[in-house]
Amino acid sequence: MQVDLLIVGQGLCGSWLSYEAQAAGLRVCVIDAPQPNSPSRISAGIINPITGRRHVEVWMSDELLSHAQTAYTAMGDSLGQSLIRQTTLIDFFPSDQMQRSFQDRIAQKGKFVSLTEESQIKHLPFQQPYGAGIIDPVYLIDLPGFLEGNRKKLMRFDSLFEEPFEMERLQVSSDHVQYKDIRAERIVFCEGTAGLSEHFFPGLPFAPNKGEVLILEIPDLPREHLYKQGLMLAPLSDGSWWAGSSYQWSFDHPHPTPAFRNETERSLRSWLKIPFRVVDHRAGVRPATLERRPFVGFHPQKPRVGVLNGMGTKGCSLAPFFARELIRHWLNEEPIHPEASIERFSGDR
Repeated sequence: MQVDLLIVGQGLCGSWLSYEAQAAGLRVCVIDAPQPNSPSRISAGIINPITGRRHVEVWMSDELLSHAQTAYTAMGDSLGQSLIRQTTLIDFFPSDQMQRSFQDRIAQKGKFVSLTEESQIKHLPFQQPYGAGIIDPVYLIDLPGFLEGNRKKLMRFDSLFEEPFEMERLQVSSDHVQYKDIRAERIVFCEGTAGLSEHFFPGLPFAPNKGEVLILEIPDLPREHLYKQGLMLAPLSDGSWWAGSSYQWSFDHPHPTPAFRNETERSLRSWLKIPFRVVDHRAGVRPATLERRPFVGFHPQKPRVGVLNGMGTKGCSLAPFFARELIRHWLNEEPIHPEASIERFSGDR
């Protein structure tokens, strides 16, 4: 089998890379063993331009939001689905300190943030002693629809092999790569945390963290917004609600824990005024990085081998943007953003 690009992994990064490669006229093959608890499959699909306790704008917020809106709309059109929805996040303040932090950001003319009027939120079934702010726009991505739609498209063109990747079967030459009976011009690893010990990029400073979420039924909660007070409540496309997520930098195993479920249920009972029911409890390990910047590029000594990884919690916005950059870098020699390019580690190799 002869292709231009062999991709390892079909999460957010692998899916976007295959899409951008095919859009550029390249033949692709993807190798991916289905993993129901991969970070891409337990994420709520939120693109939020504001982060942290100080309500600061995320890195490259304007470029990422603009590109995400265009890219997911185009991807949805190609799959015959609606994948992206613009909405707002109502951020309920858990303390007067957090209320002041939000007000300070508005006073500094921060983008995307505004205060609510009492009339805007008093009908919502939440305890709200300190009021709330609004973050707008926020985008919700239908990740199940995106991942499964892309997977079915690859399968229709016989471009997906559902099997674990066997590193020992890979051969890298100066003019091609060979994997079993697949010959390709290049290979790119998009494996998430499976790539932490990857043979070609052992020095990349990953900092994986574990996230747990609850899936809830809350039939009386209005679905027009996302809601936050410490934890996030996001409406999912199947009618349920996503509640999370935790960020555990030290953990013994990747599985759900009773401690998270108990604490999250307790927080929900103190915040929500209406009943809810837990229908699922999920956990996964994110491919985060020490610098909170992705890893994008081709190996300096083995340019047939590339990586697109390390998206952390911002994968829904980072993956489409940097998949396009990687393809344009390959085909047109356009530069990769210096804070994302793996060339920033060239002095350590």
